[in-house]
Amino acid sequence: MKTPNQCESMVDIRAEIDRLDRQVVALLGQRFAYVKAASKFKTSETTVRAPERLQAMLRQRRGWAEEEGLDADVIEKMYQDLVNYFIDEEMKHWKQSETK
Repeated sequence: MKTPNQCESMVDIRAEIDRLDRQVVALLGQRFAYVKAASKFKTSETTVRAPERLQAMLRQRRGWAEEEGLDADVIEKMYQDLVNYFIDEEMKHWKQSETK
């Protein structure tokens, strides 16, 4: 692991970006496991979709983005896309659980 200032070439930079991206993807996999687990506590499609929670979560992520010096609009869009995917998957999982 090298800090950005320790990198001596584009090879170093790319290796560190790849390392970080691998961690990000692994964390998204962990997040998805929690999403699927949450479906057992949901009682309706509304509770799966949880629109108020989604809006509150997006506001919080915008704040975190700003704290990190990132474009809040970009981060919000990224999370909107991610969460919409996870909601669709959670809905499938919830519907399967309902039929059992």
